[in-house]
Amino acid sequence: METTRQWSVSRSTTVQAPPELAYSLISDPTRTGEWSPENTGASLRARGSGPLREGDEFDGTNKRGPFRWITRCTVTHAVAGQRFRFKVRRWGVGLPLLRVPVATWDFELEATDGGTRITETWTDDRRAWPDSLCRIVDPMLTGKDSFAEFNARNIEISLARMKKRLEDGGRDR
Repeated sequence: METTRQWSVSRSTTVQAPPELAYSLISDPTRTGEWSPENTGASLRARGSGPLREGDEFDGTNKRGPFRWITRCTVTHAVAGQRFRFKVRRWGVGLPLLRVPVATWDFELEATDGGTRITETWTDDRRAWPDSLCRIVDPMLTGKDSFAEFNARNIEISLARMKKRLEDGGRDR
């Protein structure tokens, strides 16, 4: 059966900052709340110090209106200055107890003349959900027709905030 669901959304921006600086912001989930319209931060799970590596986990805290939830995420790709990707694999209110594939978030960085092109991609990992269920649930949870439409807007907001943060040196903290 052919699906009508949009499985992935990407947007890009170019910032006047080196890829290493952009990567340091993007790959630190404790700082995501500085630029995300939905994420409020994260806590790293039992690990040593230093940059996140493939296999590391973190718990993201999120809010949409009065609703708050926690996700458990696993880093699947971490190459400094190039790419940071993680999968959301647990969800819950209070604790991320429900094992469920939710989404993959991917940030690709490409050096440009004097800066970095950042491409942020969201992929819907709810492959087992029928389209008919998503057509009911997505508007209730997002106020948009689909999570793809909702996240396209969120990505645009995130990239604009990242750009500001990176180009002004974080002075608006």
